[in-house]
Parts: sequence; structure tokens; C-alpha cells
Amino acid sequence: MLRTAAPPSPYPHSSLPRAADPDRRRTSASVVLRSVLEHGPVARSTIARLTGLSPASVTDHCARLTRRGLIRESAVPRRSGGVGRPHVPVDLDATRLVVGGVHVAVPYTTVALLDLRGRVLAERRLPHGTTEPSRVLARAADGLTALLDQLSDSRTPDARTPDARVPDARVPGPRVLGVGFAAGGWVDREAGAVVEHPLLGWREVAVRDVLAARTGLPVHVDGHARALVNAERLFGRARGSGSVLHLFVGNVVDSAFATHDEVHHGPRSQAGSIAHLPLAGGTEPCACGRSGCLQAELSERTLCRRAYEAGVPGIRGADGADPMRLVEAAAAGRPAAVRLLLERARMVGRAVSLLADVLNPERVVVTERGVVHREDCLAALLAEVGGQRAATVAPTSFPESVLAVAGGSVALDVLYRDPLGASPERN
Repeated sequence: MLRTAAPPSPYPHSSLPRAADPDRRRTSASVVLRSVLEHGPVARSTIARLTGLSPASVTDHCARLTRRGLIRESAVPRRSGGVGRPHVPVDLDATRLVVGGVHVAVPYTTVALLDLRGRVLAERRLPHGTTEPSRVLARAADGLTALLDQLSDSRTPDARTPDARVPDARVPGPRVLGVGFAAGGWVDREAGAVVEHPLLGWREVAVRDVLAARTGLPVHVDGHARALVNAERLFGRARGSGSVLHLFVGNVVDSAFATHDEVHHGPRSQAGSIAHLPLAGGTEPCACGRSGCLQAELSERTLCRRAYEAGVPGIRGADGADPMRLVEAAAAGRPAAVRLLLERARMVGRAVSLLADVLNPERVVVTERGVVHREDCLAALLAEVGGQRAATVAPTSFPESVLAVAGGSVALDVLYRDPLGASPERN
């Protein structure tokens, strides 16, 4: 079982708050923590100016967030104009608390630990021996425990090292605030379940209940495209954007849309399901009986099959079809590999144009292997999008750890929306 954070202590108060006070307090704490994330190290007076909260309110919230291990005072005070008492800025405390992340893809599960800035501290990929849900989730829980042990061991100071050179020498190992789970397919955030994932053969899998029972931690569940929109808003290129569209192109092809800092989920979290949208120029037969459906045309399974048929060497191995081998073949100058990646990038560009015409977002983020790893693929996508809209399109901000970030960001989004409820009280 993972080591859980201490349970929060009751909020001290001298009288019963008004009905609206808890929501107001939650919102204000969220605004303060987001300001520290975006601007830290930052003076409390600056937070008050940025957020419109009173200096007293900011000081109070900073004290609460400090007790919970979320922020701390910066080591070096700053002077305002060189006169008066120095300001002691606050910054995120990225050393004490972490979140766990689980992402279940078709060929493997990724488990990871992330700090409060969304940075991956440790990551492990667990190939599926079986996709039976209880076994996959049990392995994920065990994998998280192993990562936490590994991280704690790596932070244990050398006994020969003077404390003065290791400021946190007596600080205990990191504590896990919670676990975020992400996957493709139809994922119901409120129910904490994967409703349907045809490629895994999952149906009505109670992920939250299973992982919570295995880890003893709060577990939060969402679809991976929505998780990555939240990651882009908090830690990536989309920070500050009024609206963001994310297109995820892997074995599963899906999307997510956020506006005014809220991701659209729809009834039972079905928003973003685009697998069967018709794609202009598509010819790939789909299981639904039609041809040219977006997922059938763009999926990595289709890409790898076409590469195998084109004679790209090394595209199949003992661990099955791996699209990264196609990227490697293209890097080695194999013309067929380059052609297939460019064709796919152009088709992804058509999908972007289709979705952007409907949603008209300020920013579009694309997660697709060729676009992430090759400049010519990104250029092909942007050329297909064309016009002024091409300037709004960019690849994922997390090219080396996108699946790890997807899982962890589900939990981090909950934390930044309600830091007083999602974080432990420190005595």
C-alpha cells in the first residue's frame, strides 16, 4: 500500500460560516495557489494585486497553503524599491508532496510520480501481459509503490554529507496526495469508471474503487485528452488561453475542449468522442461499416500496418508493432517511413481544421508522434491547416512524457481547483 498523506484536520473557526463561505474560501485558495504556480517566487502583495484579493486574505491563504506543504517562503527576501522591510516571496514547495499518475494505453500502462509543477520525477512502463482490468490495475498500484520507494531512496542523504550542504537532510520522504488515472475511450469522471474501451476490451470498469482499495489514496479518473488539456492549461503552452482544443492521435483518437478554464465533459463525460467523424480523403475501413472514420484512418495500428505492408524494416518485433520504430526508420532516411509519417500528418491537419471550424479555439494542441518528433511532419500539418489558424497550432508541451503527465494531471487539476480539500493539513 502506498504511504498516504495525513488526513486533514477540521478547519478552525470561531463561528459557523455562511453557506457561501466554503465555496468562496475554496475559490480564493485556488486563485492564490495558481498565482504562485504561474509567478512564483512572488510576494504576497503581488498576489493581492494580481488576484484582487485583500492583502489580509492572501496572507491567510498563504498560511494555510504553507501548513499543507504546498508553498513555502523563498530563501532570499526581496526589497521593494530598495527601501523598507524586505518582502519574503512565496513559491511552490515541490519537495514534500507528489501525485501518482496511471495511464492505461493499448499496449502498456505508464505509472509515474509528478511534483506540484507537473514535472515527472519517476516513470515506468508496464507492458500488458493481459488486459484483464483487475490485473492491469493491480500492476499499476504495485508499480506506483515501487516508484515511491525508489524516489524515497534517491532522496536519502549520504550520512557523510554535512547537513549544511543538504538543507532537507532531515525531511521525510515525499508523501502522495492522490492518484490520477487517464485512458482513452469513454471515461466517466464522476463515476470514476471506464465505461467503454473497445481496444482494451474494457466495459464498466470501476477504476476509482479498484485503485483506491489497492493504494489507500484518493483516486481521480478522466479521459486522457481532457487530462492533457488541463496539463497544458496549468503547465504548458496553453496557460492563459481563453479556449483550448486538444487532439490526441494514438491507437485511440479523441479530443477535448476547454473554455474559461473549464474542460467540457458533457453528459456522463462523453464529450470529445470523435472516432467516427468522417475524414476527407480517408479510405480505411472501420468496424462501424463505413470507411474513412477518423480513428480507423489515423490510429497507430493503421499506421504500423501500412508501414509493414510498405516493407519498412523493424516495424514489427517481439513486443508487437511499435510506431516509434517508424519514426526511427524515418530518421535513418527510409523514404517509405518518411512518406507515411507525412501523409498521416497531413490527415491530422485535416482533422484539426474540421474541429477548429466547429469550436474556433484560441489555441490547438496536437499529440501525435510524427508531429512531436519531426519538423517536416509539423510543417505538413500546419500547411494543411493553413491561413492564420496555423499560428494557433502547436505540438504537445510534454513530448517525452505525455502519458505520464496525462495520468498525473488528473490529480493535479483536482489539487489546483481545491487545494484546501485535496491537500493534507500539516500540524
